[in-house]
Amino acid sequence: MGKWSPADDAELATGWRLWLELSDRVWPDPSWDGTPADAIRQVRALLSVCEEIRLSYLDETSRPSVALLQLLQSMSFVASFAVDLWHDDTHPLDVERAELLHGDLASFADHVAGVRAALARGGGWAELDRRPWGLPVD
Repeated sequence: MGKWSPADDAELATGWRLWLELSDRVWPDPSWDGTPADAIRQVRALLSVCEEIRLSYLDETSRPSVALLQLLQSMSFVASFAVDLWHDDTHPLDVERAELLHGDLASFADHVAGVRAALARGGGWAELDRRPWGLPVD
């Protein structure tokens, strides 16, 4: 994962907001109806938030950080395969398809964890990624 270090307050606030949004929005929530399309709904919502964060950041700064924009844009790129594959699949999952969907979501979750780690290192809040007893949150 790339390196990022905030150059100004706008960049720091954007990185912090992205880090917070990525904390728990990869896996289906309790309202999940058991279909791949609904599992991907939350990923799509997260991608919408990432785009909102990107546009807001671009409005706030005259010198946007290439590294931060790359982190934001990587979210759509990495999720695109799973979103394209599963977004309109409204059939209940069988065991084989559940394993495939889980693998796709796990790959995206790994990427999200890497983005969060890069943000935490660059923003100086890496210790927030740990619970008091030392286990990673992600």
